[in-house]
Amino acid sequence: MSFSNFAKPYLALILFTRHFDMIPEELQDIIDEADLKMDEAFSFLKKEFSHIRAGKANPALIEGVKVEYYGSQTPLQQLANITVPEPRMLMVSPYDKSTLQDIEKAIMAAGLGLNPMNDGDFIRIPLPILTEERRTELVKVARDKAEQTRISIRNSRRDANDEVKKTVEAESLPEDSKFEAEDEVQKITDSNIKKVDDYLSQKESEIMTV
Repeated sequence: MSFSNFAKPYLALILFTRHFDMIPEELQDIIDEADLKMDEAFSFLKKEFSHIRAGKANPALIEGVKVEYYGSQTPLQQLANITVPEPRMLMVSPYDKSTLQDIEKAIMAAGLGLNPMNDGDFIRIPLPILTEERRTELVKVARDKAEQTRISIRNSRRDANDEVKKTVEAESLPEDSKFEAEDEVQKITDSNIKKVDDYLSQKESEIMTV
């Protein structure tokens, strides 16, 4: 018997085993959807963290401030150019000078602890040095937002596992496929939780760095 003929049965066995190791498409779709939702939760956390002031001035701090503009609440970034002329200074240059006062009021009302200065053409926003107490408060805010994200991620895991169970029963899929799918859901959950933890650690470091 040639080596080729000898190997064929084993190759067939490997392919057969791989076939049954694969997660059914119906379950893979559920896993992919859970992964997407978890990624969206993390993206939202990144956006929320961008509004938490750390050391240096960052346009993201005020980009999302809503300004009353022709009867609509409009994000500041759509109404003005925001620059950083100095490490602790933000400058807002409205595309329409008539919005200056509305922008100024919106920044003051945003609860960011900022004191905008309107000179008639631009709005300058000096960023005061954060006290130790304020830094500690901001770390607590960051931790709360990170925990909310973890909860969202775990909820996505729960929903995915529930959907996997229902699908396996409804489609009469192999019981092993349920466990394989749940294992994949857990892996992406762990991966996203780690991303949250790492990002929180980085943000805490930024906030506490004087």
